[in-house]
Amino acid sequence: MAPAVSAGRSLVLELYEAGLAAAAPGELTARAVDELSIARASRVWVFAFGKAAQPMAAAAVASLLRGMHSVVGGLVVSPEGGPAPYPTLISMRGDHPIPGRNSFAAAVKIGEVTPGRRSNDVAIVLLSGGASSLIGAPLRGMNEFDLTLLFEQLLGSGLDIVAMNAVRKRFSRWSAGRLALALAPAATHCLAISDVPNDDMAVIGSGPCVPDSVTVKEVTEILQRSNLLSHIPQTHRDYLSAVARGLIPETPTKAHPAFAHVSSRVIGNNRLALDGIAAHAHERSLAAEVADQRTIGEAARVGETIARTLISARAASPGRCFVWGGETTVTLAANSGHASGGGRCQEMALAAARILHDAGEHGTGITLLAAGTDGRDGATDAAGAIVDSTTWAAVAAAGRDPAQSLASHESHGALRGANALIPQRETGTNVNDVIIGVV
Repeated sequence: MAPAVSAGRSLVLELYEAGLAAAAPGELTARAVDELSIARASRVWVFAFGKAAQPMAAAAVASLLRGMHSVVGGLVVSPEGGPAPYPTLISMRGDHPIPGRNSFAAAVKIGEVTPGRRSNDVAIVLLSGGASSLIGAPLRGMNEFDLTLLFEQLLGSGLDIVAMNAVRKRFSRWSAGRLALALAPAATHCLAISDVPNDDMAVIGSGPCVPDSVTVKEVTEILQRSNLLSHIPQTHRDYLSAVARGLIPETPTKAHPAFAHVSSRVIGNNRLALDGIAAHAHERSLAAEVADQRTIGEAARVGETIARTLISARAASPGRCFVWGGETTVTLAANSGHASGGGRCQEMALAAARILHDAGEHGTGITLLAAGTDGRDGATDAAGAIVDSTTWAAVAAAGRDPAQSLASHESHGALRGANALIPQRETGTNVNDVIIGVV
């Protein structure tokens, strides 16, 4: 079958690749580690958790070895696992987007590797998106099934990443600053590739090395607003109640002495990818416009809005590229299971395809790409999708009702039928999603 998108497909894919290259974590990590002041006599431990863990760990080790530092141990946890970048490091595979047996095993290994730090030791913690799940494990007294259920409920809730991680870290063994407590009294440097709004270190990877400012009252309110409080596991409701009554301490706050040994900062983010896309568009003689605001909200509505923006731009002045970045949400019905029918980028793209189709000749000449910079879109085998004004009809021609597919959150099968998917891949980075529209 011929691709549903053709004329602009190669161009938007080229621009997507430019964005990935601009957000590649290796050079960013090496430069950040080079800037750390580490005494030559210190024992250095490297911990890397997230979708970019492998390239970040490799770059950090290379920088440390150039500086003649001793890398004595550590742990790398990524979605794909793979060989450790240095003999003293352990490499493990975690599960994403729902923690499973690999994640639980990785969390246990963290507990084995972290104790026994000395005051003159240095721990470098490298974080990227996905860490919440990849090293997800329950608190003592809770079971693994309940944590898995909680993650599934949150993913289908329509909550944004800030609210989701406020809840997740409350119940996760190494989140909410608890890793920093385990590494004390070593000096800990936390370097992060951000996939969250405002590059908030307390949200990235559920904040394993920074204080938690979210109270149990606020967590309970989030769960109530999203109608989840009565549905989360009983063990979790009991825990919230015990914390509220003062029977169990709150998560670690900035007053905890362990944080006196911690420094943390963001070394890469979504804007790097967007600027890389825009720069490459200029090289291709396209006027490029990068949106100031992050894309948030329901994926389908965002897709419709972006498609209308591109149609208006075509009427005003063609020959332009528009770039957005952020992370939308998909709210599933209670009986929908979790996001296996298509990720947020695919749902966004399918919704945009309808608007482009309905616009008739005004929608021609427009190509839109929506994809995750991590090369994954939800629990599917796609990174995202590319659509144009012919995609909606191509879905129907392949034997699917595109409107029904969109309404039932089954964008993956619909776009597969139209040959509009971008295959999943390991990009080595994760700085949220990018949306590229070429007019």
